[in-house]
Amino acid sequence: MNKTILVVDDEDKIRDVVASYLQKDGFRTLEADTGEKALHIVQFKALDLIILDLMLPDMSGEQVCKQIRQFSSLPILMLTAKVSEDNRIHGLSIGADDYLLKPFDPRELVARVRAILRRTDNQHLLADRISFRNDELIIDSVRSEVFVQGEPVNLTQSEYKLLLLLARHPQRQFNREELVAKVLGFDFEGDVRSIDQHVKNLRQKIEPDPKQPRFITTVYGVGYKFIGGAL
Repeated sequence: MNKTILVVDDEDKIRDVVASYLQKDGFRTLEADTGEKALHIVQFKALDLIILDLMLPDMSGEQVCKQIRQFSSLPILMLTAKVSEDNRIHGLSIGADDYLLKPFDPRELVARVRAILRRTDNQHLLADRISFRNDELIIDSVRSEVFVQGEPVNLTQSEYKLLLLLARHPQRQFNREELVAKVLGFDFEGDVRSIDQHVKNLRQKIEPDPKQPRFITTVYGVGYKFIGGAL
């Protein structure tokens, strides 16, 4: 599902440019030209990140950020003409995740949005595209594509989420309860052992020899871990 970004700026032209570049990159956008409208949207809409101008007509962006932090951990990228180092430090200290000065290159803004989402979202890799073992396995999280030996692989939604989660944390041991909660959802009512079947199916699709897996190994008595490029 595409991520939704709220663009908060009182200048129509800037909102239009930012929204256009984000939409071109596959994001959905909402817009607000005041702090009050932004706070209302944050409370009642499902969002993934906010781009927040600091010089709004009704309240400062810093005030908006402080109020949001009272009830939400939503990532915030501050966008402003305030150039002093003190302003940047203050913005980050009150809860912003990043800070970009005006004028800016919209391509850099989009790149920063993607970087923040990679850090804050467990369903994203820490890079847009990661390859393992000399391109034997490639995961492209931007296009939601997986390649094995250069050939595309069709994964179910659960298999893809499982692979992203494991690949984001190489060498980390996940128990079955964690994997079920993060991949199948907290409201899943089946047996935790059901995750074994998803791992088995995933191995069939990405492992050269599923009986001797090179990417997803079993941690006996615990669950599974992703080996990645380690030998």
